[in-house]
Amino acid sequence: MTSQNKKHIALFIPSLRGGGAERVTYILANGIAKKGWCVDLVLAKARGVYLSDVNPQVRIVDLNASRTIFTLPRLVRYLQKEKPDHLLSALNHANVIALVARLLSPRPIQVSVVEHNTLSKAQPTNLRGKLTPFLMRLCYPFADNIIAVSQSAADDLAIALGLPRKKIQAIYNPIFDDTLLEKSNEEVNEPLLLDHSTPKILAVGRLTKQKDYQTLLKAFQILRNKQQATLIILGDGELRDELEAMVKVMELQDDVHMPGFVSNPYKWMKNCDIFVLSSLWEGLPTVLVEAMACGIPVVSTNCESGPAEILENGKYGKLVPVGDYQALTEAMEQVLAQRRTDYLDYLKGKFSQEKIVEEYCKLFTQEL
Repeated sequence: MTSQNKKHIALFIPSLRGGGAERVTYILANGIAKKGWCVDLVLAKARGVYLSDVNPQVRIVDLNASRTIFTLPRLVRYLQKEKPDHLLSALNHANVIALVARLLSPRPIQVSVVEHNTLSKAQPTNLRGKLTPFLMRLCYPFADNIIAVSQSAADDLAIALGLPRKKIQAIYNPIFDDTLLEKSNEEVNEPLLLDHSTPKILAVGRLTKQKDYQTLLKAFQILRNKQQATLIILGDGELRDELEAMVKVMELQDDVHMPGFVSNPYKWMKNCDIFVLSSLWEGLPTVLVEAMACGIPVVSTNCESGPAEILENGKYGKLVPVGDYQALTEAMEQVLAQRRTDYLDYLKGKFSQEKIVEEYCKLFTQEL
């Protein structure tokens, strides 16, 4: 492919902080660049733990804005100057900005937006969060493609925004590849992972309301009263102080550990005994697929959206009702008695990075 006929794709997201949408976006950027396309990763602010994971083939464009809303004039200038063939945006408030920028741009450009969550389940408290669904209803009809990360998330988005379901397509996140397996086999130096005296239960995700770690702690307390066990929660967020206080009240300080964000959660997954997702809602919980790839048995709430699709309604792991800590305790007890399982063939067929990147490239090709 010569430089004259390379396709030029831009991916827009506020930053590369340690979230699932951010990780998916840089993986897509890397994968598309490896196919020989020109790829710009356009960031409201070039910051975040994933910056170092961006392939050198991908050009990082820093709009250097303190807030995503302030990127609008800069994004319009970028589109006018660099003339990408297609703009792919992620996270709903950024998607609104991308679509408005497209309307203000003096030249035509194809814009696709990706919804990573279950819109109807989010209960925003700030002004931006409350205003965003209204702006989405106004702007999303102007998108060339509306993509949800699971079938159930697509169903929810259609209802929440009053859009025809056929206007929304589901493309799973690009999750599984050989690099994940390589990272899971890295040398272990962490004392928590080197301690094999008790079973280890692992959860990974930001310390936010959505992840409902309160229910997980209640379930773990019941389990801990029956047997020795350790709970490890990887991630940071605004509820850290609240959760640490809860652990103290429960007198679980010796059994619950919250090390914060780690750059390689896969070796933690490989060296723990079960993985638990306790979320109130999701879009497509990437960590569930990652844990399965590492061979660890999984327990998940049957929340909207994604877990039932990933686990095929319980075929590949335990599903429990949202917020039911007693059911979660019972499921953890059952899964602790199971052996590790090889899910690789299933995951490669459904969630491989190569497969999903190819789906996006076909989408862009059809539109150009």
